[in-house]
Amino acid sequence: MDKYFEMIRIRFLMMLAYRTNYYTGILIYCINIGAYYFLWSAIYNGKSAIQGMSIEQMTTYVAVSWMARAFYFNNIDREIAMEIKEGKVAVELIRPYSYLGMKTMQGLGEGVFRLFFLSFPGLIITSLLFPLHFSSDIRTWGYFALSIMLSFVINSQLNLLAGVVTFFTLNNEGLLRAKRFVIDLFSGLILPISFYPHWAQEVMKYFPFQAISYIPSMIFTESFRGQAVINGLLFQLVWSIILLFPLQLLWKVAKKRLVVQGG
Repeated sequence: MDKYFEMIRIRFLMMLAYRTNYYTGILIYCINIGAYYFLWSAIYNGKSAIQGMSIEQMTTYVAVSWMARAFYFNNIDREIAMEIKEGKVAVELIRPYSYLGMKTMQGLGEGVFRLFFLSFPGLIITSLLFPLHFSSDIRTWGYFALSIMLSFVINSQLNLLAGVVTFFTLNNEGLLRAKRFVIDLFSGLILPISFYPHWAQEVMKYFPFQAISYIPSMIFTESFRGQAVINGLLFQLVWSIILLFPLQLLWKVAKKRLVVQGG
């Protein structure tokens, strides 16, 4: 495991070299959250709650969703695609570690950096600008921490699946763009799942997307309580296990079909 922890450290230090980008990222996220705040304020228009969420809970939901995204988001799918195009993947495959494991650890190192240099500072700044609610219940914070880690796992698995597809298509830029749009839309980042039509909510139960953003944000805002929190965490855990099977199967087939474009 030492080599994987070293990968986390190296990626963290690499991101540290470009930390100015994340200072501007904090500003962009705050502007984005501010736009959502004024939008939802207009939608609520004095109503105490919509779909069981107050305006304060909704503002917190938006802020936490975007700040959490900074942690679980990564570009390992694009990195895999680029390494295949450039031929670097051939060298990576003969090194004494799991290629997919290495990519996951690099994504984790990137996420940890964003957590400390974007999420935490951004959340503090937005809490000074907008009415956010932070729970005083330590269990809520513990559940949220567990949930956000599972979010990272599931999002990384989807990214790995999309990246491995490049072994077959050689160029999957369109797929990567579509995947990012689908995840942002159906994960609850743009709109809470509870605000979708009932039939859409039923369909989404069969996909892992809400496990990425919706569940941890609902836990943090305490819109999920008691058994709902446990059910949400179990949903995330089950999908993190289910996604292992197609990922391992696709990876096994992909290694046999390797074509190095870069020589």
